[in-house]
Amino acid sequence: MGLLSNKNKEVLLGPLSANNPVVVQMLGICSALAVTSKLEPAIVMGISVTAVVAFANVIISLIRNTIPNRIRIIVQLVVVAALVTIVSEVLKAFAYDVNKQLSVFVGLIITNCILMGRLEAFALGNGPWESFLDGIGNGLGYALILIIVGFFRELLGSGTLLGFQVIPEAFYKLGYVNNGLMILPPMALIVIAVIIWVHRSRNKELQEN
Repeated sequence: MGLLSNKNKEVLLGPLSANNPVVVQMLGICSALAVTSKLEPAIVMGISVTAVVAFANVIISLIRNTIPNRIRIIVQLVVVAALVTIVSEVLKAFAYDVNKQLSVFVGLIITNCILMGRLEAFALGNGPWESFLDGIGNGLGYALILIIVGFFRELLGSGTLLGFQVIPEAFYKLGYVNNGLMILPPMALIVIAVIIWVHRSRNKELQEN
């Protein structure tokens, strides 16, 4: 079997659309509400979760046959906590301002449903390479939704993207006003709901009969 066989391609690319962890599996929505008022923290959170899911999957896959079933959740939490600590320290060293914006949400990656879901559903039953692809795919699928939500919330709520002014000053002089509601958490839920609606309208097989 090749490193990127059809099965592995599906494992990697499926979560980007047809099996997206946020809009299809309804996982990781809480953090999507909390860190998407600006685009930059949304991108950083997406990258962080992708890294943690990918490497946690690999580690659990490598040791899956040695983990006693009764303590598997504890082992998974220890692995995830160690990886999250590493990510947190890297952010403090190289992206301190963004780390401050993310605040406690970096630590709460440990409780992200996507992590435990992929460890339980995939890494415990598959090899390291497949588990790595699964982690990358689900992490990027999660990051994609965060980036879309962060893009619209920052653009419409603040008139900026990545901190740079995008909406021309002339628009404001003509009476344009930023939508302050967009930077509030409830609007993130509404944006995600719109994404889910669009996604399901394009993927008829996901619609309930």
